[in-house]
Amino acid sequence: MLTVAVTGATGAQGGATARSLLAAGHRVRALTRRPDSPAADTLRTLGADVRYADFDDRGSLDTALNGADSLFAVTSFEAGIETEVRQGGSLVDAAAAARLGHVVLTSVAHADRDTGVPHYESKRAVEHHLRASGTPWTVIGPAAFMDNYAGGWTADGLREGTFAWPMPADRPLALISSRDIGAFAALALGRREDFTGRRIDIASDERTPGEMTGVLATATGRPLAYEEVPLASVRTRSTDLAAMFAYFTTTGLDVDVAGLRREFPEVGWQGFDDWAGAQDWPSILKPAPAPAHH
Repeated sequence: MLTVAVTGATGAQGGATARSLLAAGHRVRALTRRPDSPAADTLRTLGADVRYADFDDRGSLDTALNGADSLFAVTSFEAGIETEVRQGGSLVDAAAAARLGHVVLTSVAHADRDTGVPHYESKRAVEHHLRASGTPWTVIGPAAFMDNYAGGWTADGLREGTFAWPMPADRPLALISSRDIGAFAALALGRREDFTGRRIDIASDERTPGEMTGVLATATGRPLAYEEVPLASVRTRSTDLAAMFAYFTTTGLDVDVAGLRREFPEVGWQGFDDWAGAQDWPSILKPAPAPAHH
């Protein structure tokens, strides 16, 4: 039984990892900037020890990691890639200072290659920092998140009867759910001797947008048409995301899905149809509330 500190515990990947670790009988120390949030309360109910930690407060990291065996590390590019590199470096340094026996860092598939995608380059910098830290490490590189298809502009499109995505309809994309990322991370943390020093890209399925349209139509019970969003319109929102979709379309994310399923059957990998079938589409797709009139 390990005591594992989990960053991003109130987010998708950290939350899934915390749940998988608790189910496997490990002690989870859930690190969050908001220990009083509903998501933190949910983790407490599941048996996690919720602790305050802020990536920009090194003292809070040192306190939160003290006495832990291992760390699940996730960094975010939401505040910009310079911030991600700085925060990731600080987290790695705190893990090294705490003499942790194992750090599992979740990065992104292909971040160790020359992708030219800004938020892949920031993950790559954190990976390098971890490998140079002297702490036993494992890096997992998730492919595209299935979870993104249940929110944001995708959900907006699905409400209107279209699946809109910035890729050609026939170009395959490697996919994974946050549930599977958490299950894989927990497996790596629980079997550190098999995973230390390995960098593994992970995906559980590979589908074209045309195929995804059919799966989503079946799961939502709505007729859907595929609409290819022009990269130029993505670029007006984010040059970073536009670079990522250009990479998906030209190079693509090749991940050995069949090999992963053979080598790690205990993860219970979810296909895209499994994931789509498990979502609560009526509540995801209910119309946005009208603005209140005062």
